[in-house]
Amino acid sequence: MFVDRARIHVAGGKGGDGCVSFRREKYVPRGGPNGGDGGNGGSVIIEAVAGVDSLAALAHRHHWNARHGEQGRSDNCHGRSADDLLIQVPPGTVVIDQKGGFRLKDLASPGDRVTAARGGKGGKGNTRFKSSTNRTPRQFTPGEPSEERTLILELKLIADVGLIGKPNAGKSTLLSRLSRARPEIADYPFTTKFPNLGQVQIDFDRTFVMADIPGLIEGAHAGVGLGLEFLRHVERTRVLVHLVEPRPMDETDPLENYRAVRNELSQYDPALAMRPEIVVVSKGELPEAARTAQRLSAELEIPVLQLSAVTGQGLDKLLHAVSEQLIQCANP
Repeated sequence: MFVDRARIHVAGGKGGDGCVSFRREKYVPRGGPNGGDGGNGGSVIIEAVAGVDSLAALAHRHHWNARHGEQGRSDNCHGRSADDLLIQVPPGTVVIDQKGGFRLKDLASPGDRVTAARGGKGGKGNTRFKSSTNRTPRQFTPGEPSEERTLILELKLIADVGLIGKPNAGKSTLLSRLSRARPEIADYPFTTKFPNLGQVQIDFDRTFVMADIPGLIEGAHAGVGLGLEFLRHVERTRVLVHLVEPRPMDETDPLENYRAVRNELSQYDPALAMRPEIVVVSKGELPEAARTAQRLSAELEIPVLQLSAVTGQGLDKLLHAVSEQLIQCANP
């Protein structure tokens, strides 16, 4: 199950209390204080781990509590400190404090981590308070309380290339032809319910990651449909491949569909409108494909590719164009 958003409550462990104790042994009439310190409570740490590709592990567990530190004991024995509680998430996860609305950290790369809730420090035992004027101290300090907060975890897929377009534009079919990804494919809109990732091989030693972003509809930037759930996955892509269907099932104009998707991107984040884009007319086996490509090219004043994921027409040209664009992004 692919889960890209989760809400959890995290709480560190409380520190253990210090101990009040005095040495009591035969033939030792004036044993001094020997109360040990309490142990530290565990912290809750969130870490991005390569190989984890979803927040599904957090979907059905909403409370993550680290263990408390143990209380100090006599004979100057310190309480045991609790281990930290580690939560593994996919790279690309953004950790947000729900109450304050601020971002704790963007765990963009494997190994990035953030302490979401610190554990409390252990208290001091009465041994710490002995002095020449206070030989029988009865003071101690309790363990410190821990931090706790409610977090929103949002996964923004990290991909080099993002496939965008209206529903049923052929994005999933294209991804399945270029990579080993096997997204659900059907002849009706909104087949794709969540983004799919696939690794595309350019040549012997060059690959890139392509993401199939579910179809966008008008009003997606304002949360219509599942727009906001999908649009955030486009943010990290370096290159956009915009697929335009030449003969939409709803008989809308392909150029208007192109403009509508572009408008949703710019309304969601103006920086997305500046992202490098390769415009492609899909389903090139249809007679309307060539005419649609000419209309788009004339209006946008850029070359427009034409491909067919069914016959394989134009796939090599697309890979070449994507490869060149990625090189330009790496060497601006």
